[in-house]
Amino acid sequence: MTKSELIALLAARQDTLSREDVDAAVRIILRRMSDALAGGERIEIRGFGSFTSVPRPARTARNPRTGEPVAIPARHVPHFKPGKELRERVNAQIAADAPRRLQRHSVPHPSQSPASPPAVGD
Repeated sequence: MTKSELIALLAARQDTLSREDVDAAVRIILRRMSDALAGGERIEIRGFGSFTSVPRPARTARNPRTGEPVAIPARHVPHFKPGKELRERVNAQIAADAPRRLQRHSVPHPSQSPASPPAVGD
């Protein structure tokens, strides 16, 4: 789901708010979350998950083309940890969809193929 899809979904479910109001609310929420993470704050949304800023140490990498070492400075990266309710819901949905997914992507074993090639030498 993209931000514009989220805005469209929320706007369709709200009779009292215009699409512009929903767009502004979503932008404000996301901006506040970004500012909080940039400021080192932790964001926790019960039942959904938590967002934190995780420090990554400086390291030396290699340029794949030349093999020369490249210094990568220390930085902070956003990290999301799903809450228990979200994990359970996702796992339940994936488990329910698994038979369909397996059936759609499975390749039959050659012995189960309806048209077997003729035997050599016949």
